[in-house]
Amino acid sequence: MDDTNLLVGLDIGTTAVKAVVADAGKVIGAVAVNNKGMRHGNIVDIDETASAIKQALKEIATKTNAHIYRVVTGIPVGMLQLEKASDLINVSDSGQEVGNSDVKRVISIAIKSGVKSDREPIAFFPNHFVIDGTDVVDDPRKMIAHSLAVQGIVLTAPTSPLHNIKKAIERAGYQNNFFVPTPLAIASVALQESERKFGSIILDLGGGVTTATVIRNNQIVYANVDYEGGSDISDDISVVLSTSKKDANQIKLDYGYANPALASVKNEFAVNSVGSNGQQMVDEVYLSKIINARVMQIIGRIKKGLAQHDALKLPGGVIITGGSSLLQGYAEIIANAMNVKARVYYPDQIGMRNPVYSVAFGIVNYAYKMSDIDFLITSSIYGNDILDQNEKMVTKKSKRPTSANETKVKEEYNRRELSKQETDSQSKLKNNMHNNEKGIRNFFKKFFD
Repeated sequence: MDDTNLLVGLDIGTTAVKAVVADAGKVIGAVAVNNKGMRHGNIVDIDETASAIKQALKEIATKTNAHIYRVVTGIPVGMLQLEKASDLINVSDSGQEVGNSDVKRVISIAIKSGVKSDREPIAFFPNHFVIDGTDVVDDPRKMIAHSLAVQGIVLTAPTSPLHNIKKAIERAGYQNNFFVPTPLAIASVALQESERKFGSIILDLGGGVTTATVIRNNQIVYANVDYEGGSDISDDISVVLSTSKKDANQIKLDYGYANPALASVKNEFAVNSVGSNGQQMVDEVYLSKIINARVMQIIGRIKKGLAQHDALKLPGGVIITGGSSLLQGYAEIIANAMNVKARVYYPDQIGMRNPVYSVAFGIVNYAYKMSDIDFLITSSIYGNDILDQNEKMVTKKSKRPTSANETKVKEEYNRRELSKQETDSQSKLKNNMHNNEKGIRNFFKKFFD
């Protein structure tokens, strides 16, 4: 098939690698492959992780009859740190229209000012731009300025673990376009606009890690990471029932409940136990009590951190996702334990109606909704050299909606400033701006594969 509009979201998880492929924004395929190269959210074997990535992307390429060579990858919140970043540049002593290159330049130096040693920038979120020290705007382009400043938040990740992720993707035979913070990817699909604005908690129940991220005003404001998850629940079942880890995990999926009140003592199943003759019979209630013990420990630790930051009072409540949310009763337990409203989210697209795909699906959705400014920021962080001019790339350019009031302010501001300049200077600036716009449009066309 034609690959020019393909975008691949990659979620490298503790127990599985998930990949979702979208064509011009429409999901066309999703796969999940077991991963043996990670432990509690960290890569412990690059080759094993690379093998899982390679298998996942090979399977989805076959499934969608597409050639895949670049991906966009999620970065878990446990790796992220938020730092304030700001800086100022001179645009022109005589004043001229702000172009894409000016925006990229001020963003680049602001990011450098906020990144600490042994960490690398992942994303930057500008709170606002400032024209000539006085005019605060969301998008300074086409406005006349002598100076341009930006203030915002830079998200960074530790250099060593980030290197391991990049290396695993490279060894799998692919290239990573850029990284997306996992909580923001989930928020883009699991949360409604009001929930992202006024505040919600995303509870991601992963295989090796459980994370609770507070989203408010469309940004990450707090995260609590617990290094236990679904894999630890399977370990408990394995130990208590004296069965293999593989059998324990399948028993959990087939018969387990997070809430024992939903289970029935009348429903029994056979377990292959080590050291016993044949099989032993176990009922759902006994199994669910094993599961619930670990679940309540994890929830208790997560709740403590959220309570200390007054997150449990947020109107959006808790939105639950991740593979372990497949256990029935999680929403009720969390709602009661934390005294909040809670619901489970999973994608509703055909072929991936499973919470394990929430992150990968969110990455694709998040990337397709990126604005012009988002692309300028991303190219400032990851550089133009990630693009191969000879390859087919997707045409992807989603503009940030501009209000009528903002347009009016820009026009009035520019009329005031332009009156101070010569007519020939105006013409020259417009020509330069046209060339810059043409160049950045061509760049956007080459950003995705």
